[in-house]
Amino acid sequence: MKKITIATRASDLALWQAYHVRDILEENFPEVKVELNEIVSKGDKILDRPLALIGGKGHFTKELEDEMLAGNADMAVHSLKDVPSYMPEGLELVAISPRQEQSDIFLSHNYISFDKLPKGAVVGTTSLRRRMQLLAVRPDLKVKDLRGNVNTRLRKLSEGQYDAIILAFIGVSRLDLIKDVPFSQKLPLSMMIPPMGQASLGIQIISSNDKLREMVKVLNDTDSFLCAKLERDFVSKIEVGCSAPVAVNATIDRESDIVSIRTMIGLPDGSEILEKEISEPRAISGDLGEKLAQIMINNGAMELLKKAENLAFKDEMPERL
Repeated sequence: MKKITIATRASDLALWQAYHVRDILEENFPEVKVELNEIVSKGDKILDRPLALIGGKGHFTKELEDEMLAGNADMAVHSLKDVPSYMPEGLELVAISPRQEQSDIFLSHNYISFDKLPKGAVVGTTSLRRRMQLLAVRPDLKVKDLRGNVNTRLRKLSEGQYDAIILAFIGVSRLDLIKDVPFSQKLPLSMMIPPMGQASLGIQIISSNDKLREMVKVLNDTDSFLCAKLERDFVSKIEVGCSAPVAVNATIDRESDIVSIRTMIGLPDGSEILEKEISEPRAISGDLGEKLAQIMINNGAMELLKKAENLAFKDEMPERL
């Protein structure tokens, strides 16, 4: 291949990720020219409503996938957490970048840490997963919808629309924006379990492109690929979208080679929650995600998620719809 075209969202963070992948490919294959095809996704266009109210899946991926299927791009670089477990025919997720810091980060202009937020403080997040976990710890908080790209969210915080906001650490870190906020705190994973695929990039290609499949192996991390597979298997069996109040995180203990996967499913207001963690040796861990999903289903996860869907953003629906 003499040229590779990468489909990417046009946001600052998405472009950082696409340029990062481009640089790795061009370093390993200097004879190949890598170009970007910048696309505005549905999720980037709809900013007046929480995505959980819109319905459907793939709000940040569909347009990129359409470009590949139309022959206008060879591959797409996604934030893995945005990639639905369902894969359109003709496309394949072939590489997962090494996972980096998976924590969420607390940001505020007035309060030094999450614990110092006063009763009734307004915290911004669109994620039902974050909303669930925040309110499970601090039911006194007022959690409000927060849309827009990273810079827009930070601007809303600086304007005083929120007392604090919660974002993925990796995004604000990659864009070097943490320094612009007076107070920040990485939230422990014990308090805030990540979503499927947080802090990894997902590399998607046209399934028939065997040459590119070989080339993008330089982007893949074996441990991250396994963890992502287990998390995606879990989400697929539970049959939820990226916006649902579901946290799931797989990890590998390097010393014992034991693979663990943990989940939390509940209501958006944190009033009812199911949690579970299971582990197995890596050699027999291939179906660990499906096993955990079945345990959660047996414990009533599907009924709880249906109830969660009915309650999601209940207070905000009249003004937003």
